[in-house]
Amino acid sequence: MAETPSDLDRLLEGLAAAAERTRLRLLAVCAEGEWTVSELVEVLGQSQPSVSRHLRLLTEAGLLERFREGSWVFYRRAGRGPGAALARAIGELLPTADPQLALDRTRLAAVRDARRSRIEQWFDGRAAEWDGERDLAAEGARVESVLRRLFTEVRPTTLLDIGTGTGRMLEVLGPLVGEALGIDVSPRMLALARANLDRAGLRHCSVRRADMYRLPLPDSSFDAVVLHQVLHFADDPRRVLAEARRVLGPGGLLVVVDLAAHRREDLRTERRHRRLGFGEEEIAGWFAELGLLPRPPFRLPGAELTCVVWSALAPGRRLEPVRAGAPRVAA
Repeated sequence: MAETPSDLDRLLEGLAAAAERTRLRLLAVCAEGEWTVSELVEVLGQSQPSVSRHLRLLTEAGLLERFREGSWVFYRRAGRGPGAALARAIGELLPTADPQLALDRTRLAAVRDARRSRIEQWFDGRAAEWDGERDLAAEGARVESVLRRLFTEVRPTTLLDIGTGTGRMLEVLGPLVGEALGIDVSPRMLALARANLDRAGLRHCSVRRADMYRLPLPDSSFDAVVLHQVLHFADDPRRVLAEARRVLGPGGLLVVVDLAAHRREDLRTERRHRRLGFGEEEIAGWFAELGLLPRPPFRLPGAELTCVVWSALAPGRRLEPVRAGAPRVAA
């Protein structure tokens, strides 16, 4: 019977896997988000077989996570497991001023900017019909009913809507809070949002252009943060959630509305989705890493896809307790 590797054995395996220039570069790049092999090939300037071999060795050593989603395969730095701590430690030791790592960061920024530019253009071209496009699974009215229920239970006074689009969430939830802000990257979306808020008479709600990865907002500045059908566009969903967590105050409510994991590949080409929904364990794992206390999710089945309303509380002032139990299915 083979012996179970000891912690020391795993450490040696991880160090051996990382002890190569290209693999150190991959660890640095994969600490910056989730990337496909083709994107990593573009950043490193090496052949696909070579990059794939290095990725396999890092994944086998537990330093990277690999996950398949439809026809795409993503890689990211390990967030859990025996190799996660080593991957983070190696990342902290990497010389940021190294010319090769600096060039990789420049190429990575170009890859990221090109993709985000395509997404922004796609949003700008669909601003007028965007609210209808969000109803990919459950009808919008069902989602909005769940959100109103959550906000009635928790009663936040300030709200941040990340990826506000036409401002629909501000229209729905604005009457339940004292002050609300929506942020988006699309100028046409923001122009529509301002018009919609003005028409609704929501003078305490405002919008501004901002990057969801770098919110120009102080820590702990909102009682509630909402991401409504936004996360599946993100190249680094956890980083977006980390920014949302940063601006969430003690006892605050974080709400993520998105699609459950699915196989609709056409949404990548036709609607620029990067992720094909999210699994329960993935969202729960991110909440746990960010120190959030999850509440039972609402699952809203549609004709083809299922929409899920995930929510969690930041530790802090006592709020109304929620009964533990299985995920709720809203009618």
